[in-house]
Amino acid sequence: MRYLEMRGLIDRKGEQFAYLQGSTLYTLAGEPTGRVRDGFIEDLAGKRMWRVVGDAVYSLDGNETIGYFSAPRGEEYDF
Repeated sequence: MRYLEMRGLIDRKGEQFAYLQGSTLYTLAGEPTGRVRDGFIEDLAGKRMWRVVGDAVYSLDGNETIGYFSAPRGEEYDF
């Protein structure tokens, strides 16, 4: 049994548009789209897209709120 934890990425309207599992960010279709590293969300090429401060996600300059990460949710899987 293995426990996998994920967190939703919620926009300012309260709608989930991505999720974080480990340090990898996925679209709702399950496609990897980036990763969290050193306080930033980077695209798959390593280019910084957004800044992460606690659970909040901001534009790189900090002037626009992108959204926030939800509380962790987990599921157990048999591998």
